[in-house]
Amino acid sequence: MPNINKANRQVCDVDIRSLDRKPVLFFETANTTTQALTGESVYATAKGVKRIAFANPIEGTITIEAQVYPFELYSLISGGVIETDAAYPERATVKADADGSLKVPDNAMPGSVFVYKAGDFAGAEIEGAFADNKFTAANAEDIKTGLEYEVGYVVTKASGVKRITINNSKLPKAYYITMDTVEKDDNEVLTPYKMIFYKAQPQRNFSLSQSSAGDPASITMTFDLLEDKDGNFAEFVELSDEAE
Repeated sequence: MPNINKANRQVCDVDIRSLDRKPVLFFETANTTTQALTGESVYATAKGVKRIAFANPIEGTITIEAQVYPFELYSLISGGVIETDAAYPERATVKADADGSLKVPDNAMPGSVFVYKAGDFAGAEIEGAFADNKFTAANAEDIKTGLEYEVGYVVTKASGVKRITINNSKLPKAYYITMDTVEKDDNEVLTPYKMIFYKAQPQRNFSLSQSSAGDPASITMTFDLLEDKDGNFAEFVELSDEAE
């Protein structure tokens, strides 16, 4: 097979699977994918000159940077677990339809409802009790029909929601990851190219930022490369029979 020079300018699609090869996430919207392998050596010297080399084990990382990505990507740093219930704070402006009481939005958690005059959220609290989606003021004079009030509460949802918990008890799993790209040669022929990493462990450090100006938010996820139980580390595969 002749040696043909090729060049690359195509970000990888990323196929993430469990170590038993069960699909976890197929990700094709990355902006940058990076692979970094190191295999440094240490040397015995004679009169200060390197004489004998000893190779250290190969190490490496792969990195995915994206601005468009699925919510499931976050789950990789918490063991891939996605919950289907959630509780989170909400704030609502409610108009009283009766003196002394307010109807509170559905799914408000008991013990989490706090009521204030409009424009005074987190200010002087209106004392009262909450039950059956209704807040009843301790002093009926504090709530007047037709006036608006601001309500802070915690809502609970058991459907239509996905939740990822990040804590020290949910540890990331290792994954079998394939990165697919194409390379172009001097004759404009595109050849598929795969990079296979047998055991990739997500790092738990990542950063997120949101801004109303400048570029859209991006996420960068880094995986440490490990050797699997069979001693496999990484492979690079060119599919010349599928060239176009």
